[in-house]
Amino acid sequence: MLIRKLFRFENAHIVRNCSSQRCSRSIHGHSYQIEIILEAHALDNGQMVYDFGLLKGHIKDLIDSFDHAIAFWDKDDAEYIDYCKKFSARWISLPVSPSAEQFSRVFFVLIDAMLKQTTMQNGEADVVLHSVIVHETQTGYAQCFKSDIDNPRMGLIVLADIIFSTQVCNEWSDTQMYDKLKRGESFVNPLVSLQVPL
Repeated sequence: MLIRKLFRFENAHIVRNCSSQRCSRSIHGHSYQIEIILEAHALDNGQMVYDFGLLKGHIKDLIDSFDHAIAFWDKDDAEYIDYCKKFSARWISLPVSPSAEQFSRVFFVLIDAMLKQTTMQNGEADVVLHSVIVHETQTGYAQCFKSDIDNPRMGLIVLADIIFSTQVCNEWSDTQMYDKLKRGESFVNPLVSLQVPL
């Protein structure tokens, strides 16, 4: 069974080396929609794949990191990167170009790591991240699957190479969240006391 949760954020970028001159040479923004699709073959104690409310914690914080921020490729011109950091308190440095395709891969890496490091406490079975869809516009989106993460032709993405500005980190509910994620520490979902015996 699949479930889907939709998030929204506003972000600015330049997509270097793309065919469109507007996209490759001018800072511009999009109203992004991101769909997180989870898969499981059994249900938890609440008879759900995964409680949508749980996605409003650390995973929402990770996605909100990109809201009203500028994302840039760490291989871009050093002067451009310096200006992004100087004139925007909210920025994200990525090891890949911030295209919709790469955004879907970045979010897959972030969310997959968070889910894998989360201790489930309500009978969740085999919940995994099925895919991530990033809508850059109303008419275009990119969808990432697990097989796209390990594809060397798409660029390597590791947690240590994604850098969030101090302002972004300070706005998380846990300002140490990303350091914990990179260290492989465990996140724990709330313990649920059953109201109806199973």
